[in-house]
Amino acid sequence: MNRIIITVVGKDTVGIIAKVCTYLAENDINILDISQTIVSGYFNMMMIVDMSKSSTPLADASQALEQLGEGIGVVIKCQREEIFDSMHRI
Repeated sequence: MNRIIITVVGKDTVGIIAKVCTYLAENDINILDISQTIVSGYFNMMMIVDMSKSSTPLADASQALEQLGEGIGVVIKCQREEIFDSMHRI
């Protein structure tokens, strides 16, 4: 499995989840787990996705999601699961 961690952070607005999920579905990227919260008007979402069936390279998907985020006023970052785990290990 080609698992990727996607984080989305910014001011809450209508359609953030829909726009991110639409991009993922259009690129055959499967959502394995998703968590989102809104605190004092700030949106935070973390997703674990599987890119193994997608023909889109991670670098291209990451860039497209960053641009999508800019368009809707949030910051979207993508990292391979193993890199994310290594960075957050105590």
